[in-house]
Amino acid sequence: MKKRKIILTGGGTAGHVSLNQALIPEIQNLDLDVEYIGSKNGIEKELIRESNPDIPYHAIASGKLRRYFSMKNFTDPFRVGIGLIQAINVIRKTKPAAIFSKGGFVSVPVVMAGKIMTVPVIIHESDVSPGLANKLAMPFADHIFTVFKETLKYVPAEKSTCTGAVIRSELMDGSAAKGKEICYFDNDLPVLMVMGGSQGSAIINQAVRDNLKKLTENFSIIHLCGKGNVDESLSQQPNYRQFEYVTHELSHLLHMTDFVVSRAGSNSIFEFLALKKPMLLIPLSVQKSRGDQLLNARLFEQQGFAHVMEEEELTSESFMQAINRLRADEDILVDQMTQAEPPKTSYEMAKLVVAHTSKR
Repeated sequence: MKKRKIILTGGGTAGHVSLNQALIPEIQNLDLDVEYIGSKNGIEKELIRESNPDIPYHAIASGKLRRYFSMKNFTDPFRVGIGLIQAINVIRKTKPAAIFSKGGFVSVPVVMAGKIMTVPVIIHESDVSPGLANKLAMPFADHIFTVFKETLKYVPAEKSTCTGAVIRSELMDGSAAKGKEICYFDNDLPVLMVMGGSQGSAIINQAVRDNLKKLTENFSIIHLCGKGNVDESLSQQPNYRQFEYVTHELSHLLHMTDFVVSRAGSNSIFEFLALKKPMLLIPLSVQKSRGDQLLNARLFEQQGFAHVMEEEELTSESFMQAINRLRADEDILVDQMTQAEPPKTSYEMAKLVVAHTSKR
């Protein structure tokens, strides 16, 4: 008997792909097939092919949803229209029982195509306030899952559920010993991981490197600096290991980590929370984003899970002061995180998604 199938979509950033990566094996374990719709050149294509090479990947045209003036704003609607036609053709051929969308601009034509083809569409929103792509897609959705309870005031209540955070099952299986092997650390210093998102952060990278001598006297540093941002002149620096980006290694690196400096993307901060890692969050500013990371960070700060520093406050000196304060407050932050509601596993989330599939 032919298995039912679920199409996953989402892209543009690693945050719009990571949950899908975690759901793929869990959905397969529930005896359904999975296929993916993404853009032709987006990060999702690389990530899905690397983590799940056997999953059929359908590339469609997509535009970018910009909040600033660009001549491409006049041509991208045509790309979205082409993507819609391509998505309809994929759906017609694959006959999925549902479409699960993690957001990002590539997901909009896929969600619209699902509605046109009368396929159940499920959307997942990780941030406190929905992103522009999900705002456009929500009218076409059959159900919306949110991570934050606060998000429910921004979405249609009659078709929305707050599930809480979803943590990849393999995250909990990381090994600190393997992490040390990956980094070649051979000391007992506490480990500080610094990450600026999949594209890296120039301002955070600079603050780390300006203070590298002081930092490496007190910490072993794991620096996830973003594509093209490795500084080869620092490759021999003791107690310092640079990576552009990590995938399978991340769980091992996190298990060996004692403190984290990070942007405030929802997926990442809930992983730090699940592993009880004291965190200094430096969210993207409103000048560089729609302000979603600021909302995420402030909620974590209010609950006592994190310290927060805004980009406008970040200097070499203020960065070191914040690191010292983070270390001093380690026990307080860990105690608060211990009292947090436990996250869902990717298997539990997969079951919720499958529950919304059609029986046809």
